[in-house]
This record gives sequence, structure tokens and C-alpha cells, in this order.
Amino acid sequence: MTEKNLNFDEVINRKNTDSLKFDFAARRGRPEDLLPLWVADMDFKTSSLILDELQKRLEHGVFGYTETLDDYFEAVAGWLKERHGMEIEQNWLVKTPGIVFALAMAVKAYTEEGDAVLIQQPVYYPFSEVVLDNKRKLVSNDLVLGDDGKYHIDFNDFEEKIIKNNIRLFLLCSPHNPVGRVWTREELAKLAEICLKHNVIVVSDEIHEDFTYEGYKHVPFLNAFEDTDKDKYEAGGKAAAADAGENHARCSNEELEGNLTERLAEITLVCTSPAKTFNLAGLQISNIIIPNSTLRHRFKRQIDAAGYSQSNTMGIIACKAAYRYGGEWYEALKKYLQGSLDFVREYLRNELPQVKLIEPEGTYLIWLDFRGLGLDGRALESLIVNKAKLWLDSGAIFGEVGKGFQRINIATSRSVLKEALERIRSAVEDVIR
Repeated sequence: MTEKNLNFDEVINRKNTDSLKFDFAARRGRPEDLLPLWVADMDFKTSSLILDELQKRLEHGVFGYTETLDDYFEAVAGWLKERHGMEIEQNWLVKTPGIVFALAMAVKAYTEEGDAVLIQQPVYYPFSEVVLDNKRKLVSNDLVLGDDGKYHIDFNDFEEKIIKNNIRLFLLCSPHNPVGRVWTREELAKLAEICLKHNVIVVSDEIHEDFTYEGYKHVPFLNAFEDTDKDKYEAGGKAAAADAGENHARCSNEELEGNLTERLAEITLVCTSPAKTFNLAGLQISNIIIPNSTLRHRFKRQIDAAGYSQSNTMGIIACKAAYRYGGEWYEALKKYLQGSLDFVREYLRNELPQVKLIEPEGTYLIWLDFRGLGLDGRALESLIVNKAKLWLDSGAIFGEVGKGFQRINIATSRSVLKEALERIRSAVEDVIR
């Protein structure tokens, strides 16, 4: 099979396709003439091999209720093992229409109204929405922007927030959107150790797992502990896991005698999807990995209560095709995105030094620091919308600590990206004259 869709420089007209990104500015209170680089979908055609599989079903012409068989699991499991070293079992997999839906189901399954849920702002804004909309208390272990230009986790604050607020659920973003961190194994292990110690269930949103830049590698949260970590964490982790099993009915005494990785699996949900990787968000398919049978049962009960059952037929077909045949397209895309990041970095350095790039380690969403301009939130938003004529995501929607930043999606053609940067440069020059 030959991949045909490898020209990422092609500019595809997405207007008048009912695109949320391109066709809804006016409905969302914005001028219609903005160049949109906000919502996290790509402006690229997906793999031609995925399209071929979808076309076969279109020609079949029947779109009845559809379920998944062994070949679906094998495709998902094969990709996770080959690309990320993550091994899963078939009964762990629960399908949802999206990861935000899954986050909401987890909030409802594992907490009660009034309970506190922990996140790490600035973070993808639906994290806070699914907490607040379900009448839970939002608690943030804010990430800290260090002198090295990277965001870091304040682990002391993380543990203190858990204790003070009686946290039982933590929503992790890994790789992190919008700050672009690809958490190290050591960072994830420290989070895991604290969560085991305090009986905290972890929902790890890993939708951006396939996008890491040169020198960085995504570690699934389930793989946070290496065998060499066992002695370091054994005593505290074993006691904590036993307590977790007693308090949350998560695992049997026999299971608690296993290694630390097995115990971590008892408190973890991992959220994955081909949506970001292969630009399939509109087909609504996500794969939630839940090793613990009790947690899985509680999660599925909430899905049942929401009235959701069989997944989108085309989403199932696209997911299988992506993980079976999409490797060539994916590798070419990663190379193109690396080039786009390099382009942005050089442009800002040479043409727009007033705006600082928070160097991303992963994702195709970059976090730009406009604080050096000295503008308040309203003035910065006016600069982006009214002067640059761009639709970006304001940093403020990611949490209080996001003020002064803007998130921009670089998964578009290089020419469009260049135009966006030139619009920002022109707008900034008007401000600093």
C-alpha cells in the first residue's frame, strides 16, 4: 500500500465544511476574518490509507450499530506496545467518544458532589470545566515556570494539596497541554509515589503521546516505575497500595503482593486516542485503559447512565486503519512538525524577540509568552484579535497562571504559520513604537 497524503505544505480550504475552527468565529463572538490557529485539530489531510478503509465502508453503504472485535484491540495494543512500550490486556479497554467525555465520566465515577479534584494549571481548559460543571471543587497544583524556561512540578505543594483537600482524584495531562512538557520517568514516578501513598486515583490524559520532539520520549503513566525503581519505592508504595485496596476496593491481597508497576495499575486510568495523531477528532473515538476491574466497572456504569453505547462506525474503522497502516504518514508528519517548530523558534529569535517561546518537548501546540509587552489581558487580546487578526487561545482560559500567554497551533502549512507570525510581528511593532 502506498501513502499518498504526504504534502503537508498543501493549503487546504476548510471553510464552509462546518469546521469548528474555521466556520464558527461569528457564532463565538469574534470577527469572521480571523486566521484561526486555536482549536487542536490539524489542517492536514489524514493518511490516504485511512481514507481507503473509510471509502470501503462508504461503498458498502450500510451504517448500522457497530462493535469491535479482536482485530480492533490488536491494532490499539500493537501501536501502544511498539511506539510506547505499554502492554495492555483486552478487558482493560473501554471506548468513549472522546477523552473529555472520559474525564467527565471519571469525575462522576470516583467522586461525589462537593469533593475536590486536583489538576495542574495552566492546563487544557476542559479539565477545570468537567470538575466545576459536575459540582466538584477545583484544586490546582500550579506548575512553576523556572529560570530554565521550563515548567516544573512543585511536588511539596502537590502532596500538601492532596492532604489539605482530601483529594481522591487527580487529572494528569501527559504530555502537557499547553506548556509542552514531556514528563520524565522520574517526575511521573514521584507523582505515582505520592498518589499511592494517599490513595489517589490518577486519570492520565495521554492524547498527545505520539508527539514528542528530538531528544524527548513519552513515558506512559502505567510505566512510571522501572524495575530499578522497585527498591527505592517499595516500602512506601506497598503500604500505600494496600491502603488503597482497602479504602477503594481496588485489588485483592494477592494482587497487592505484586510489583510496584502492578500496584500503580490499580489506581490508574490512561486515556489514549488516534484523534490528535491522525487528525480524526471529528470521528469521535478514544480508548481508555483501566486495568483495575472495580474502577473499570464504576467508569462503565457512568457511561451507561449517560446513555452512550456503541461507538461511531467510521471512528472504529479509522482507528484500526490508523494504527495498522498509518506509520509512514505519522513519521512524515512528525518530521514536518519538527521543521515547523524550528521555523517558529528562529523567527521569534530574529524577528520577534519581544515574544518568548516556552520551548516545547511535545505536542503541536506551542505556548508563547507575551508578558514582556507589559499589556493587561484585555489589551493583549485586542492585539491578537484586532491588530494581528488571529484566533488563538488566550492563556487566561488555562488558569490564572496562564495570563499573559497565548497558545498557538502549529499543525498547519508552513506558509500559513509564517503569515500568522508576521501578523503578530506587525501588531507588536505597532504597540512598541
